[in-house]
Amino acid sequence: MVSHSGGADVHFARRIDQMHARDRASLIIFVVVLWCTMLFALFVVWPFISVPAIRIILAVFCALVLLFNTAAIVAMLRHYVEDKEFIYGLDLKHLDEMQARRRGGDHHGV
Repeated sequence: MVSHSGGADVHFARRIDQMHARDRASLIIFVVVLWCTMLFALFVVWPFISVPAIRIILAVFCALVLLFNTAAIVAMLRHYVEDKEFIYGLDLKHLDEMQARRRGGDHHGV
């Protein structure tokens, strides 16, 4: 059986890649902002902490928060790469259906 939707498939794949790239960029920016914020907060409060044990605890937990959040986002990005056709394809299908419904004048549930 020959499919005549080759152009549509290429367009759909391009839309998936665009959504993935946008999400990836957003997550990278989020991680950079997270690191900057946490390190800024750590360095701002550092001079006010006079107990060395508290400094160590604060530094360790700051490092753990950064490590685990970064690792979770990296894992999520890897998962998105592996399943991006399913994840974004489903989103795009629903977006297209919603837009078609709006163009058709059916505003139920919106």
